[in-house]
Amino acid sequence: MLGRRFLRSVFNVVALSLVSLSASAQTFVFTAIPDEDETRLQERFQAVADYLAEELGVEVRFVPVKSYAAAVSAFRNDQVQLAWFGALSGVQARERVPGSQALAQGAEDQAFYTYIVAHKSTGLEPNAGLTEAMRGMTFTFGSKGSTSGRLVPEYYLREAFGEAPDEVFSRVGYSGNHSRTASMVASGAYQLGAVNYTVWETEIEAGNVNPEDAYVVYKTPSYPNYQWSIRGDVDERFGEGFTDRVRSALLGMDDPAMLESFPRSKFVPASNDNYAVIRDVAKEIGLLD
Repeated sequence: MLGRRFLRSVFNVVALSLVSLSASAQTFVFTAIPDEDETRLQERFQAVADYLAEELGVEVRFVPVKSYAAAVSAFRNDQVQLAWFGALSGVQARERVPGSQALAQGAEDQAFYTYIVAHKSTGLEPNAGLTEAMRGMTFTFGSKGSTSGRLVPEYYLREAFGEAPDEVFSRVGYSGNHSRTASMVASGAYQLGAVNYTVWETEIEAGNVNPEDAYVVYKTPSYPNYQWSIRGDVDERFGEGFTDRVRSALLGMDDPAMLESFPRSKFVPASNDNYAVIRDVAKEIGLLD
């Protein structure tokens, strides 16, 4: 009898050890919406992967995606457990995975902005606002699933003109990301475009956009934007308290070069409630089921 109890105890210890080893052997995978050039994203997030692996004590891998929708799908299908989302893509992803949480946002994401930018050929004055003179011009958004590149600017365009963008502009495009929007307007391929303010300012500083050729004509009111979101089942897979450890690691990211690559000054706590207004706007203009 004693022998059986002893063997059973040994078996239980071994089984628990195997479960623990299996959990620790899993790779923690994350992605990010492709809001900029792919090469820049790979450089930025490989550094983040290395940092998280050291902080969390697990293998961490960054996987790029080709579109905002692909980032949401990867999160929903458990191909990734963590993602750097825009406000809208974060709302869409968390709606599809019960228990998922927004963990952290950039300090700048608490009050983010979109610029409507214009090519000089439009004749519009800098900071002219959303005026009737824009009617009939060509306009490009970023990705169809972008908060700063589509959701927010479309909301304010509809408010200003009382019509959908397709009825205001002669041609409406979707560039796919903010860097491409900036270059399209700077080159005159589109007369107007919507771009998030951090990318626009980065493109100007890098010399990719000449401010004499293209400039800001409208700045939206502020809104909450980018955030790190994590699936609701990670504690079951990586151990109790893993979500809190990821949050702590993100909030503790203080390497100036890593932060500058976002660009953000620091990360601050975030919650799903911070993005309720984005959810409401997305429902209002038909971008959320």
